Amino acid sequence: MKNLIFFLLIFLPLTLCAQGELKRHTKVLKLMGSRFEITAVHEDDTLAWEAIRACIAEIERIERLISEWDTLSQTHQINIQAGVRPVLVDEELFALIRRSKKVSELTNGAFDISFAAIDKIWRFDGSMKEMPPAEKIKNSVRLINYQDILLDENQKSVFLKNKGMKIGFGAIGKGYAANRGKKVMQALGIRSGIVNAGGDLIAWGNNATGEPWKIGITDPNDKNKMISWLNVADMAVVTSGDYEKFVVFDGIRYAHIIDPHTGYPARGLKSVTILCPDAELADALATGVFVLGETPGLALINQLKGIQCLIITDRNEIKTSQGLELNLISDSTQKD
Repeated sequence: MKNLIFFLLIFLPLTLCAQGELKRHTKVLKLMGSRFEITAVHEDDTLAWEAIRACIAEIERIERLISEWDTLSQTHQINIQAGVRPVLVDEELFALIRRSKKVSELTNGAFDISFAAIDKIWRFDGSMKEMPPAEKIKNSVRLINYQDILLDENQKSVFLKNKGMKIGFGAIGKGYAANRGKKVMQALGIRSGIVNAGGDLIAWGNNATGEPWKIGITDPNDKNKMISWLNVADMAVVTSGDYEKFVVFDGIRYAHIIDPHTGYPARGLKSVTILCPDAELADALATGVFVLGETPGLALINQLKGIQCLIITDRNEIKTSQGLELNLISDSTQKD
């Protein structure tokens, strides 16, 4: 799950082009339980708003498909049939689950959609007043294993091997929705825009001056400030951070990003930002790298072509993957 404020440092000013006045059209609303901001840049007001409405409709469709809480969704059916029988699903959902498993393999299980089985152990809404019992955490972890998500390529069915298993798309679903929203808008002729899906942001085209978008990255010590900005063109930017949802017990801070291997919150990092052309992959990798930690996380990203990473450790040090250029705003953190 992503918790981040992206600052869009340069919005599109009004300018003139051969076909008329280029304008920014933006809609802010709640979708998939998160704040979405959808921007279309076009000279035709009617087309721009049509594209935004189409983007919203597409995101709502995806939510109906992947919601584990919607009793009519195929995802819900997969979960209630865990350990009982396979469930036939649409090719779209089947492919998303297949891709999710590939990221699990890539991160050695640090990202795992079967993590949903632990959903009632930790609560970060203010209602949890003491550490969950260790035995309860241990028992919940035994149901988390992406290898027990069995896919039948011929039947396009999904079977969760063990009763009590669940899958959920909280760490990849909004990235997928952002990708799909972008594609729908591009198909309607929107040459430049942004879909910010609750912090899972994908931008395409350039701003009206022909320059790349500039995206500010939140300071994890103060969510109303930025530590750096990045030039972004045809790129997704996704951050996982531990600074909004957490609890403190016996002086130890426990954040909401859980290690699927242990059932306990991941430690050592404050935030991970992933940059790559695909918002879905960036979404999943941001969580995976956060769980892996500084050294193995950067080692993984440095092996992946076209993907960059910015890490802020719990020592307030900035670490980056090879080749990532930063424009630091504050000296509150030190780049290594």
